[in-house]
Order: sequence, then structure tokens, then C-alpha cells
Amino acid sequence: MADIRIKGRMVNALRISLDTNDHHAIRQQLTPKLQAAFPPGTLAVIESSVDQELIALIQLLIDLEVQPMAVTEGILGDQARAIQFPVLPPDRQMQEIKASKEQVVEVKPEVADDQQADSAPVIAHVTSYHDEILRTGQCIVQHQGDIIITAGINSGSEVIASGNIHIYGSARGRVIAGAGGNHAARIFCHALEAELVSIAGTYCVADDIPAHVLKKSVHIYLNDQQELVFEALQF
Repeated sequence: MADIRIKGRMVNALRISLDTNDHHAIRQQLTPKLQAAFPPGTLAVIESSVDQELIALIQLLIDLEVQPMAVTEGILGDQARAIQFPVLPPDRQMQEIKASKEQVVEVKPEVADDQQADSAPVIAHVTSYHDEILRTGQCIVQHQGDIIITAGINSGSEVIASGNIHIYGSARGRVIAGAGGNHAARIFCHALEAELVSIAGTYCVADDIPAHVLKKSVHIYLNDQQELVFEALQF
């Protein structure tokens, strides 16, 4: 029996892009963004357009309860290699576009009898609706809820949601649900032709998608073993 096994697993990580080396400003601007949408320990890839001290930046992010995992190739690359910190190639350039419409529902969690209801944090669940085809090079991202696309998505496009994704058309790009670790997230699409599908970091590339669901209406979810299940929908 082999002692080493390799399994497909996508790492969900933030990409923090910096145009300043003022660490006070970085702290001031990042803190509310992180607290609003990301749990402590979220992984992060760093990219910067300006030179700065990498070790101090890593420590700053750790103080903000973010776990830096790598930098992208560029200004910080040499510093990263000097301390044996991972360096990743830059991502393909994607144009993040706004959805046609968003619906925000605010939910107050239940609190214990000895707590003040007014002090409980309000949780916003956002559903993004997009009624146009998502074109090559475009992406829609929703870190606080679901995405519903009433057309299709072209190859070379990307849809990322912390919750569920519904695509009422052909899904030819990358479909990433459960970003941030939501294992209960699901994907529904009218015609599955995706380059990649992923839920909570578990992914499947085009060549490995089961043949019986290709170009079919499909429901995708994780089973108890955290494996992707592709279920053809019958109408």
C-alpha cells in the first residue's frame, strides 16, 4: 500500500491587494471589512503594488486574525523567498462586475435570556441576482450569501459565493460555492459544462465531472465524507 496519497482540494483564501505600505492605514481599512464577512483564521494571499517590509505585514495580518499563506509574484517575491515564504504566480486578470440586483435580509440571532437583544450583532444575508450572461474574463463575487444567475456563464468566467449558486443557463466557467468553508452550500445549474466546480474547497475539474451529468440540469452538494455529489435533476 502506498504511504502517500494526493487528493484534490482547493484552498479558499482571500486575496489582499495593497496599494499602500502605511500599516496603520491598512489596519484601519481592513479591520471592518474582515469583521463584517470573514471568520478568524481565514487564509490570505498578499499582493502589493508598493514595496514594504513583508515580515511586519505578515505580523499585522496575524494580529487581525488573518492567516497569511503566500504572496503573489512581484514586488514582495524576493523578500518572501529570503524567509522561505511561499510565492504564487499571479492570477489571471478577472473583471469583477456588480450583479444586476441585490437583496439584503438582516437577521438577528437568538440570544440567551440574560443577554440584551439589542446588543446581538445583526447578520446580513445577501442574494445577488444577475440577468445577463457572464462573459469571459468577468466574475461575480458574493461573500455574504447566494448568487442567482438567470442567464448562463461563459468559459473563462467565474462565480464565487459564500452560500449557494443557481445558474439558469449553461455553466461553462468556474463555479465556486461555499467560499470560506460553508459545507452546506449547494450548486444548481441548468446545463453543466463547467471548467471547475467547488464547494467549500472540494473541487472537480472539467475532465473529472461525471459523464452522465454533462450538459444536464444538475444539483451538486457535499456528502458526509465531504465528497462532491453530482445529481441529475429530473423535470
